[in-house]
Amino acid sequence: MQLLFDWFSSLHPVAQALLAGLFTWLVTAIGAAGVFFTRDVNRKLLDAMLGFSGGVMLAASYWSLLAPSIEISEQGELPVWLPPTIGFLAGGAVLWIMDKSLPHLHLGFPTEEAEGPHTAWRRAILLVTAITLHNIPEGLAVGVAFGGVIAGVPSSSIAAACVLAVGIGLQNFPEGVAVAMPLRGEGVSRLKSFWYGQLSAAVEPVAAVIGAAAVVFAAPVLPYALSFAAGAMVYVVVEELIPESHRAGNVDLATVSLMGGFAVMMILDVALG
Repeated sequence: MQLLFDWFSSLHPVAQALLAGLFTWLVTAIGAAGVFFTRDVNRKLLDAMLGFSGGVMLAASYWSLLAPSIEISEQGELPVWLPPTIGFLAGGAVLWIMDKSLPHLHLGFPTEEAEGPHTAWRRAILLVTAITLHNIPEGLAVGVAFGGVIAGVPSSSIAAACVLAVGIGLQNFPEGVAVAMPLRGEGVSRLKSFWYGQLSAAVEPVAAVIGAAAVVFAAPVLPYALSFAAGAMVYVVVEELIPESHRAGNVDLATVSLMGGFAVMMILDVALG
């Protein structure tokens, strides 16, 4: 394991981000592969997994992204709070614009409640678009975390970036399930359900490379990029994951699961990062 970590550490940050992005995509594909073994997933289990995902993302937003952004900002000439605040709000704003500009359908919602411009897209495409929007900030977060190693601050290290990638991977498993299983339940073939499930995370390696390259070749944007990814992830949790996990009435279960996901990611980041 140490040899593997040493080899990984010797790679360029952009290459590290690509491999980490491929890992998070792979975990999504493993979750989507569940359609080859069962046709449906218990709604309570799904809501618990969505809540867990939200908790992981919230914890990662602070410990893996905002905390390093604040620490890096302390080395600059601007007020310490300014770069993290600008990036955080910009991340949420960009996700809001994308949310309003692209047709998509949140999990568990009927097709007539699709958001964004009116379209004739099929339900499967709308579902994949929704999760893809969700996965863009996750890929960016992984990328800027690895690119941020160049800043040399204690909270921005290869180990911390790896922990973030593992955390994102953990919460990507239920995302693969959440896309593929409903499609299978509606009569879509196993292969197509799996295809759409894994496709939702295909954007993550691309976004990871873009995020890493941006901060490697333009280091001054790092605190903004880190907090941008945090703002985008918080927006996704509040706008998408929490409402979806509550839609079937499993509010307490989803809330406890969110707390559990937050605690798991916090422990991973503090103990290993």
